[in-house]
Amino acid sequence: MSSLANTVALDEVDPARSRHAGRRSAVALGSDAVVVGTAAGTVRAFDRDPLAERWRATPAPGREEDPSVVSAVICEGTVIVGERSATGHVRGYDLATGELSFRYATADDIGAPAEETRFFLPFVVDIRTDGDRAYVAARRYERDGGDRSFESVIHALDPEGTVRWRYQTDASPISLDAAGDRLAVAYNRCPGEYQHGLVLLDANTGSERWHWDPGTDGQRRVGDVSLLADGLALTSHGDYRGYRLDPGGAIRWRVDLATPREIGGETLYAYPNHVHASDHGVAFVTGNTYAEQGRDTDGLHPDEHTVFGYAPAGGQRWKADIGGFAHGLAADADRIAVPSAQHFRSRDPDDHGLSTFDIGDGPLQATETDGIVTATAVDGNGVVGVEEPVSYHDDDRTHGRYRLHAQPV
Repeated sequence: MSSLANTVALDEVDPARSRHAGRRSAVALGSDAVVVGTAAGTVRAFDRDPLAERWRATPAPGREEDPSVVSAVICEGTVIVGERSATGHVRGYDLATGELSFRYATADDIGAPAEETRFFLPFVVDIRTDGDRAYVAARRYERDGGDRSFESVIHALDPEGTVRWRYQTDASPISLDAAGDRLAVAYNRCPGEYQHGLVLLDANTGSERWHWDPGTDGQRRVGDVSLLADGLALTSHGDYRGYRLDPGGAIRWRVDLATPREIGGETLYAYPNHVHASDHGVAFVTGNTYAEQGRDTDGLHPDEHTVFGYAPAGGQRWKADIGGFAHGLAADADRIAVPSAQHFRSRDPDDHGLSTFDIGDGPLQATETDGIVTATAVDGNGVVGVEEPVSYHDDDRTHGRYRLHAQPV
C-alpha cells in the first residue's frame, strides 16, 4: 500500500457513521484543474500540481437550505455541479474565474420534497458530458406507508445552462453514460408505470431508441451502464449479474457476480453497483452483502466489495477485493479508480483507501487513507479522491479528515 502524494484540507464536515448515508461530495478533473464539491455546498477549484486553490464558490446568499454537492463535471470550460437539496440545483461556474454562469432548480421539474430529511430531498444523481453538452439525472423520492414512488428527469444542458430537452419518468435513475449521439440511462428502481431498467436515448433530441430490462420480479433493475462503440455493458440489480449488450440491446454475454449463495443457513447476495467497459474488457464492482430473508445479516458473501475484470468476449481475467463499499467508479480509457469506504459489518479502518486498476491486467496501485474515500476521478496524468472522516458506532475514535488527495499515475 502507498500514501497519496498531495493533500489539502476541505471544509469541516460531521463524520460519516457505520452505515452509508449516501453521497455528499463530488470531484472532477480537468487538464490543469481539480474541482471539488463539498457537503457544505461549496465548490472549490485547485491547480493540479501543487493543489493551490484557484477559487471557491458558495451557494447563493439567502438560501435557507444546506445543500450538498454530489455530482460534478467539467464541460467546455464550465464546471457543472449538482446538489442534494430542497431545490436540487444544478450550478455552472466558469472554470478559470469561479464566476456563476447559471443556476437551475431541478425541483421545478420533479417537485419539492415531501419531507425535509435527507433521503427525501431532490438529488442530482449523475452528470455526464460528451464534450459539447452535459446530461443531468435528478430524482425525488416519496414514501406513503409501504409504498415508494419517484419522480425523475433527465436534462440535456448546454454549457451556458440552456435546457435542450427533458425526459421524465416515475422511475429512479442511478447513472448515465454519453458517447456520440447516444445517452444511456440506468434505472435502479421502477415502482411505477415506467418498467425499463435501461433506456438508450438519442443524445440530440432525447427520443427513445430502445429499452432493456433484466426481466426479474420486483422494483430493482439496473445498477450502472457503460457505453461502447458496439453496444454497452451494465450491472443488473434484478439478478446480480453483469451483462454485455449488442447495439440493439440483444444479450451478447452475461456473468454471475454476487448471485445468491447458501452460507450459514442464509441465502446471501450483493448488488453489482458499478461498471466500466473499453475495447480491452469490462470491469464490474459489487457492494454490500444482504440476506434474502430480512436483508440484514452478519454473514458475508464471498464476492462482496470485489472488482471483476472480464475479457471482451466474456471470460474472467482477474478479481480483486477492495475491502469496503465503493460509492462510485471513475474511469479514463483502460484505467479505473475505485474508492473504498465503510465496511459497516467488519468496520476495519485498514480497508479505507483508493485503488486503481487496468481493465485488462488488473490491480495497479492500492492507497491507504485514514478516513473513507467517497468520490474519485482519474485521467492519464493522475488520480484524485475525496476522503471523509468516519466514526463507527462501536468505536469512540474518528478516523480521517475531510480532505482532497491527488497523486500522479
